Amino acid sequence: MKKLALLFAGLSLLAATGCKDDDPAQVFPIAGLWQPVKEVITTIPTGGSGVSDEITYTTCQKESRWQFNEGTTGKRTDKDEIGTPAICSTVSEKNFTYNYNTSDKRIEIKYQGVATPDKGKVTTLNSTTLNLTIEDTTNPNEYHSVTYTFKRVTQ
Repeated sequence: MKKLALLFAGLSLLAATGCKDDDPAQVFPIAGLWQPVKEVITTIPTGGSGVSDEITYTTCQKESRWQFNEGTTGKRTDKDEIGTPAICSTVSEKNFTYNYNTSDKRIEIKYQGVATPDKGKVTTLNSTTLNLTIEDTTNPNEYHSVTYTFKRVTQ
């Protein structure tokens, strides 16, 4: 009888602790070096149907990098083919500051020398992928967004 009581107590304890979820969801940092893979541009006029265009980057464009440093600074380096014959070259480098709120996934990126920051949301962030949607609501007659898909670059 004692063995049965101990077995029941052990099973009760196991059931009580086994159902408990003490592991919080893993949070991945936005800090790191990211390679752009593609972007989706979405335009939705007020009262109309929206249009989305997917742009897959060329091999050269995939050499671009977005560096989110620990803290609030970063650098965006864009590459593209220029000249004849086409040579993959850096076409722009922009330093930025950013503010990323991990609880609501909102992000604001302010490029050096640009008055209005880009505002948006991180829709996916894991160990290998970042989807970042930048919204433009300056036109009251049209919603416009660009969603960038990035792959984390291991260093």
